[in-house]
This record gives sequence, C-alpha cells and structure tokens, in this order.
Amino acid sequence: MNARSALFDLYGDHLRPRGGKAPVAALVRLLAPLEIAAPAVRTAISRMVRQGWLTPVKLSSGPGYALTPRAVRRLDEAIARIYRTHSNEWDGHWHVLVTSRVPERSRRERVRAGLSFLGYAPLDDTTWIGPRRSPEADALLEAESLRAERFTARHDGDSASLVRRLWDIEGLARSYERWLEDARELVRAADDNPDDETAFAVRSRLLHEWRKFLFRDPGLPRQLLPEDWPGDEAAKFFDLESSRLLPAANRFVDACLEEESSD
Repeated sequence: MNARSALFDLYGDHLRPRGGKAPVAALVRLLAPLEIAAPAVRTAISRMVRQGWLTPVKLSSGPGYALTPRAVRRLDEAIARIYRTHSNEWDGHWHVLVTSRVPERSRRERVRAGLSFLGYAPLDDTTWIGPRRSPEADALLEAESLRAERFTARHDGDSASLVRRLWDIEGLARSYERWLEDARELVRAADDNPDDETAFAVRSRLLHEWRKFLFRDPGLPRQLLPEDWPGDEAAKFFDLESSRLLPAANRFVDACLEEESSD
C-alpha cells in the first residue's frame, strides 16, 4: 500500500464523514499502523495538492489539509460504489459517450483511465459505453477540454455477449476469487476482539484491496453476469468484515484526531 492510495482511503472512508480535513501530524499518526513513514506521507500530500485533490488549511491544532470539491465528488462516487449505496437496478439502457478524437497519447491515456474508472468501456477510439451514467463523466471530460455527445440506448442484441466482449469477465471472476482467499487470510489477524489499532490496520488493508475493483468492475447489471458470480460472495464477505471492524477502527481514528487537538 503506497502513501497516496492510503491517504485516498483514509479521507474517503474516515475523514470525509468528519469534515474532510485533518492536521498533518494526525495523518502521519493514522498511517503509521500501515507501515507508511512520515516522509512518505508528506510527499504524498504534496503530490495530491499539486494534482488538485487536497488543499492546505489552517486548523486549531496546526497546519492541515482538506479535500477539494473535485476530491469530494470523486470520493463520494467511489464510496457509493464500494458500499453499493446506490441502487444497482438496471432499466436496460446503456449510456453512450461519443467524444472528439484525442491526438496526444498522454492525454488519450488519461481519458481512457478516467472513463474506465467510471465504468465505461470503449467500443472504438471515440465511443464509450457504460451500464449507467456517471455523475463525474462530465467533469472528467471538461477537465480534458474534450467535447462529447451523450446518448442513452438499448442494445439490439445479446447484451450478455456484449459485456463479455467489452469487459474481461473471466479475468474479473478470477480476481474476485483471489481477493476472497487473500481477504480471509488477512482478517485472521483481527480475531473476535481486536484492539483498535489492529482493527484499523486490518480494515484499511481490506478496503484498499477491495477498492482496486473500482478500476476493473464497472458495476455491471447482475442479470448480465454468470449465475454463480464470485463477486457476490466477495461483496458479502467485505460487507460483513468491514462492518465488524468499523467501530474499533473509528475509535482509533477519533483517538488520533483528539490526541492532535489536545497537543
């Protein structure tokens, strides 16, 4: 787990509900159980400021960093997908984006990575399709100064076959199976009554590995996936263990923030 990813997880899962800001010293203290050293935390913070995810703020306990509006939008959508708080019911329509051509390779790769994260797959170089409209797609395209036409459409054909052609369903299934095996091993470190720091560390690592599916799983309609989809069992395990460990993890976060406030 690198420092930048850990900070995204920390802000999204714990600090966003607490106002989206924290002192630098508290951030260092919170990432210590994940074996991330203070210099790496500070370097990651600087990088996230340059990228527009964090902004410096003055707090009563000293200098700190807050989420930018862009980061709030990204994290809120990510958390909704991680915990599946939005309805996953599908009305049978696909959201289609037809963009202008992007000649620069680096810019083209950014657009591809961004749209893939939001759940879209390319039909060709300029046409992207997803099972539902992403609220963040417009902001992504605007940031890249990219024009796009938007459509909703029904697929006149076998949508399950379309899904298998556009997304690596077999590879995704294997990833869920591997994740579940590794996750079961990980949570053995947190028995029925773990201390707060252990609960925080184990839950953070569990979330970190689960969050990687945001880059691979677009949240496809369940009726278009295989009947024995391993993602169902993996999601059930994540929900159970993340909920079990949350109270103790919250106590650790609150203790770190309170300790900094009292210094």
